[in-house]
Amino acid sequence: MYNVSSMKAEEFISDEEIRETLSFADANKDNVELIDSIIAKAKERKGLNHREASVLLACEMPEKIAEIYALAEQIKKDFYGNRIVLFAPLYLSNYCVNGCVYCPYHMKNKHIARKKLTQEEIVKEVTALQDMGHKRLAIEAGEDPVNNPIEYILESIKTIYSIKHKNGAIRRVNVNIAATTVENYRKLKDAGIGTYILFQETYHKESYEKLHPTGPKHDYAYHTEAMDRAMEGGIDDVGLGVLFGLEMYRYEFAGLLMHAEHLEAVHGVGPHTISVPRVKHADDIDPSAFDNGITDETFAKICALIRISTPYTGMIISTRESKEVREKVLPLGVSQISGASRTSVGGYAEPELEEDVTSAQFDVSDQRTLDEVVNWLMKLGYIPSFCTACYREGRTGDRFMALCKNMQILNCCHPNALMTLKEYLEDYASEETRRIGMELIERELSNIPNEKVRRIASEHIHDIAEGKRDFRF
Repeated sequence: MYNVSSMKAEEFISDEEIRETLSFADANKDNVELIDSIIAKAKERKGLNHREASVLLACEMPEKIAEIYALAEQIKKDFYGNRIVLFAPLYLSNYCVNGCVYCPYHMKNKHIARKKLTQEEIVKEVTALQDMGHKRLAIEAGEDPVNNPIEYILESIKTIYSIKHKNGAIRRVNVNIAATTVENYRKLKDAGIGTYILFQETYHKESYEKLHPTGPKHDYAYHTEAMDRAMEGGIDDVGLGVLFGLEMYRYEFAGLLMHAEHLEAVHGVGPHTISVPRVKHADDIDPSAFDNGITDETFAKICALIRISTPYTGMIISTRESKEVREKVLPLGVSQISGASRTSVGGYAEPELEEDVTSAQFDVSDQRTLDEVVNWLMKLGYIPSFCTACYREGRTGDRFMALCKNMQILNCCHPNALMTLKEYLEDYASEETRRIGMELIERELSNIPNEKVRRIASEHIHDIAEGKRDFRF
């Protein structure tokens, strides 16, 4: 087995170990006794290692897959309840010096419309997002030390937090920017960011270097070790992800879990979130050029196995996926989704023009408004949540994980989801969405088992109706 305490990328993401894992999984995919023992272990809610989970991923027995799906759904409920956190991406700049062959931002793409938001334009974008009801953003920018230096990112974060419009405010800014230095991660920490997100894209080193032929991102080790530097820089919460479709999905799945195991072993805290994007069409990018695409059924299986393997980790599904796919995987462990997303720079304040869509990082499959997404979630039995209380109250990193692993975080998440939903209903919802939401809140309040928590939540919900908005629970 590999050395999890090492800080070197090719040791904690060992190609030899992954290949041995895949061979072991192939040899045991029909081993009912072993599979049953792995599922039994998963039922203890302590997670699975990459090798155990890979055996389940290789398994094709319908009755076992059904058991995995049912377990994933129950674990999601046990750890996170029926709430779904909502967020939106905000693209600051699509200037980029890298040559990533799957991304339209690659520097050789000369016909893409390049744009970088000024601070005044950021104010307009964030105001538009606040007017939808968003409280949580994930900012995105290409890697360009001239156009997008760390100083620009920090100034943009300060601007975002400063904007107060009507009852709107962005309470948590997550950051998805290129791998950087410990010093810069400290600056991001001091700026008050939430989660630092960085997708590995692929853990297969040879493929990684071919897919990133030029630019700083070509350095596999520097990119893969970014989360270690982020945590060294004081960032409590980090988010992993791969871009499924670039490489063999079973290889990526094993690598993703190995990375989570490494963070847990070295830093005592695993990833706060795991994202599972798939390659999508974009300007100058044809997803059919990548021959490792996965079916919707395989995608669902991956989501279920991430949930039972890392039960403490939030799972994110973006608007890359259609309404139908998102509905399929929501019960299998998803805890966060984006809503009303625009992946072009400057796509929120004004209606998207053709050149804006051309400048998008990828095509958005789910085009619904935030109100439509909230309405849909409630009709499916979920609580749409805009909560950021853990971040504002310091329940991050190991403090969040301790509560989550003991299945106690739900005592905070459930009432806060209801309170932030009440905010949304009062300030932004359509008449139908408000009616459905008020009925849901009444039902869910009565289901809170702790009388004190139920009373406090009820009082806050009453205060919100009276115009009070700044609560922390």
